Amino acid sequence: MGQVSLARFLIEQQRAGHINADLRLLIEVVARACKSIAHAVSKGALGGVLGDAGTGNIQGEAQKKLDVLSNEILLEANEWGGHLAACASEEMDHCQPIPNAYPKGNYLLLFDPLDGSSNIDVNISVGTIFSVLRCPDGVTEPQDEHFLQPGNTQVAAGYTVYGPSTMLVLTVGTGTHAFTLDREQGSFVLTQRDMRIPEDTKEFAINMSNQRHWFEPMQRYVGELLEGKTGPRGKDFNMRWVASMVADVHRILTRGGIFIYPRDRKDPDKPGKLRLMYEANPMSFVVEQAGGAATNGYERILDLQPGQLHERVAVFLGSKNEVEVATRYHREAGDR
Repeated sequence: MGQVSLARFLIEQQRAGHINADLRLLIEVVARACKSIAHAVSKGALGGVLGDAGTGNIQGEAQKKLDVLSNEILLEANEWGGHLAACASEEMDHCQPIPNAYPKGNYLLLFDPLDGSSNIDVNISVGTIFSVLRCPDGVTEPQDEHFLQPGNTQVAAGYTVYGPSTMLVLTVGTGTHAFTLDREQGSFVLTQRDMRIPEDTKEFAINMSNQRHWFEPMQRYVGELLEGKTGPRGKDFNMRWVASMVADVHRILTRGGIFIYPRDRKDPDKPGKLRLMYEANPMSFVVEQAGGAATNGYERILDLQPGQLHERVAVFLGSKNEVEVATRYHREAGDR
C-alpha cells in the first residue's frame, strides 16, 4: 500500500463520512503550522528565540519568545484559510475572531501553541496541543462564551510533539493515529494507526515535590503505589515526570501509564493547574479514543461544562484501570 500521508489519511476519513472538506483542510492548515513551529524549535539557540520574551501571559507566567512565535504562526496560518470562525489560545486573554477581510468557516480552534515551554532551553521535548469545536448555529461573531462547550462536542483534537522526531497525534473520533514528519518529503506520514493504551500499567507520572500539598485520597493512592510489591497493589511501580504534558501523554499513549496533576492545598482556590479547554479536553479526547480514560478525580473530563475560557481542572488520564482506582479513591473520600 506504500506510505499514507496525512493528506491521504484525511481524504479517506472524508470519503468514509467521518469529516467534511472544511475540517480536513483545517487540520491540514494546523499540521502545516506545526511544521513551521517544529522548524523554529529545532533551530534552538541558533534561531535567537530562546529565553524570556519579557511579557507575561494571562496566567502570569513568563512567556518564552518561542511561545509568542508559535502563537503567531498558528494564528497567521489559520486566519485566511476560510475554515474558522474564531481562534482561542492559552497565550491570549480572549478569543480572536477571523478578520473580516477573510472568508469565515464553521469551526472554532483552540490551542496551546507551545506546551512545556520551560523545557525549551534544556532541549527537552515540547509540543502544540489543539482542539476543534463547531461554531454554534447562527453565530457570525463568536465571543468567548461560544467556545464554552463540553469536551464531548470536540470534532477533532491532537498534539504535535517536537522531540527527536516530530510527531502529530490526531483523533477525529475514529481512533487515535500517529504521524511522523518526514523531513526529506516535508510531509506527515502515518506511522501508527489505532493507538491503544494498555489497560493496566506499572508507571505513573506526577510532580512528587508537591506531595505535602496533596489531599488525603491523593496521598493514599500514591502511597500505595510506592509500597510496591509488598503493598496493597501487589506490584512495583516506576515514576516518570518530564514536566511537559505532551511528552508525558505521548509516553502513556505509546506504552501505558497514568498522568496526574491533582488539585492541592498549595493553591486551594484553583481546581487544578492544567487548562480544561487547551490541555485537558483535547488530551482526554485523544486518550479515550485510544482506549484510555480521563477524569478530574470524580467525573469524566469530557462531560465537564466549562465556565470560562481559561478554566483550570485536575487531571487523571491514561491506562483505564489505574485511572479507575485513583478516581474511586477520590469519590470514596467525598471531599472536593
